Amino acid sequence: MNPLESAGARPGPAFTVTFDGRPLRALPGRTVAAVLWAAGITSWRSTRGEARPRGVFCGIGVCFDCLVTVNGRPNQRACLVPARPGDVIRTQEGTGHAR
Repeated sequence: MNPLESAGARPGPAFTVTFDGRPLRALPGRTVAAVLWAAGITSWRSTRGEARPRGVFCGIGVCFDCLVTVNGRPNQRACLVPARPGDVIRTQEGTGHAR
């Protein structure tokens, strides 16, 4: 039995999002960060200048390390944004704005 179901929770049906063109399975109620983690992806942003990899650091929307581009909108905090069916998620380079 699924551990969530044994606790009385019944998540809705899974759906698909894409990350850098790769389809990923997502469950209702999960954030973009949770979907990426579940797929084994731990880094989805690089810093300005030195291009150092970043992912979730604080997990509560304070640090901005988890910025990602969702549906063409840069600077979305992956730890706060709920994943939605069909979302197009991209690795964010620096500020996410074209130079």
